[in-house]
Parts: sequence; C-alpha cells; structure tokens
Amino acid sequence: MSADNYPPPGAALVEELDRRLLLLLRDGRKVVGTLRSFDQFANLVLDGSYERVVVGKQFADVPLGVYLVRGENLVLMGRVDEEGEREPAGLVRAPMDKVRAAAKAEREEARLKGTMRARMDFLDLE
Repeated sequence: MSADNYPPPGAALVEELDRRLLLLLRDGRKVVGTLRSFDQFANLVLDGSYERVVVGKQFADVPLGVYLVRGENLVLMGRVDEEGEREPAGLVRAPMDKVRAAAKAEREEARLKGTMRARMDFLDLE
C-alpha cells in the first residue's frame, strides 16, 4: 500500500468533533465531554466536561468545564449516546463527599493488602 492511500494524521478525530465522548485516561480517570479541538499529538480540548468517579456501586460526577487532555494520557475514547446520558446500570448516584470517602477507604485497603503481600513474600505459596 502506498503512502497516498493512508488517511492524514488525525482524520479519525475530525469525525468526533462536537460529539460527546468518554475518555479513559492513563491514571484510570474517566472524563466525559464534548470534543471541541485537537492537534497532531491527539491533545484534546473538551467542553462541558466532567469526571465520573465510580467506587463500588456508587458514583458521582465532578464538573470540570473546559478541559485539556494531553494525547499521551489518552488510553481509550468512545462516543456517548447522543440522545442523552443515562444513569449507569447497576450504579447509584451519591454525594461527592461520600464517594470520595469510599474511594479513600478503597485505596487504603489496597495499600494494606500490598503491605501484607510484601510481608508474606518469603512464603512460597505456589
């Protein structure tokens, strides 16, 4: 295939302009917003964006407004239903402070599990 047959860089993103997108970032955050602009490095500008924080079976949305995502931090991108965003199945909307407290407890539990694994590393359990 010759170089003339390949689409120009960023051609796929042109189709996504002015659409609601869900982005999964490298650090695990999920951001939803309307794509307004991008560049050759896949740096994205989102408008009306928010971060969706999910812990267990509860979630909360943190408003972000206009948001810039560096292309190197983008893992996955997908369209959000144009007709309207529905509540996620099986999840319950909760106040942000309650979700943050649950997230903190989840991180602490994961840290303790890691500490316990490190202490038991001398055992060959396989």
